[in-house]
Amino acid sequence: MLLKVLKDHRTAIGYTLSDIKGISPLVCTHQIFLEEDAKPVRQAQRRLNPTMKEVVQKEVLKLWDAGIIYPISDSKWVSPTYVVPKKSGVTVVENDNGEMVPTRVTAGWRMCIDYRKLNSVTRKDHFPLPFLDQILERVAGHMYDFFLDGYSGYYQIEVSLEDQEKTTFACPFGTFAFRKMPFGLCNAPATFQRCMISIFSDMVEKYLEVFMDDITVFGDSFSDCLSNLENVLIKCKEKILVLNWEKCQFMVTSSIVLGHIVSHKGIEVDKSKIDLIANLPIPKTVKEIRSFLGHAGSYWRSIPNFSAIARPLNNLLEKDAKFDWNYARQEAFEKLIKMLTSTPVMQPPRLVYTI
Repeated sequence: MLLKVLKDHRTAIGYTLSDIKGISPLVCTHQIFLEEDAKPVRQAQRRLNPTMKEVVQKEVLKLWDAGIIYPISDSKWVSPTYVVPKKSGVTVVENDNGEMVPTRVTAGWRMCIDYRKLNSVTRKDHFPLPFLDQILERVAGHMYDFFLDGYSGYYQIEVSLEDQEKTTFACPFGTFAFRKMPFGLCNAPATFQRCMISIFSDMVEKYLEVFMDDITVFGDSFSDCLSNLENVLIKCKEKILVLNWEKCQFMVTSSIVLGHIVSHKGIEVDKSKIDLIANLPIPKTVKEIRSFLGHAGSYWRSIPNFSAIARPLNNLLEKDAKFDWNYARQEAFEKLIKMLTSTPVMQPPRLVYTI
């Protein structure tokens, strides 16, 4: 049954960047509205080492070949490119002094565009993003789920013709502008979320949740979930939204959603991340305090009175605060780790309203 549904709607699923046709501009278009006193800024390209230059060349050729960018020579706006390491999470490694320290592992390199000058004079779009805890509560507690992912979601939304030149970037291989919405624009997340809500407006909170390009379809029985999936795939075909086959999970009973494990039992913390937090050494710098609180704070819903327990640690993040690791902070550190490693499965609320 599942295979039949997928075959019947295979045009809604993509395997390469060239499979993206683009969501109809009638459904969604990204526009860049500037402040009244905004003046165009042309920035020079930045110097890149040979490794970075190779990363940029591959990305430019890929985007050009897919029709996402095109050469341009007369743009009033030009932003520079730069290259940053891809992060694959945090692990604990031993340093030269034999100390165990948290370290981010580099999994490769990514080309980025510095749109800060453009963003500073762009009128902000305040379309709200959904609350993550409410998404988790609505997704958990169901027998079956589908976890779908939009294929390079931003690149499926067109930039309005009059605004494309504002996206121009400079690199060692020329200047190019985007036909499709690039990463780095301040209003891109709002545009994308608005687009997804527009496409799935009749399904959201009934049997579907969407946070950016992460789409979750759920049901309390196999047949219900399959029927819901088919409705979603039909909608994707209608609006020309392409899903990423490699990142989709079909008919699963549990999976990681927004850093939590959700299933019919409820909401659990991701044990792999908790084990990492539990193995972190005692923080010795403000940076390490901020890193620890950032990881632990992802699971504040699972820890009663999280803010009160973490207050002694948060005090060290205040401006001009002296780094003093005292008994109260050691106790807070140990208590947070203990509560994280023993957190129970949380049940989503089942609210019944009587009018």
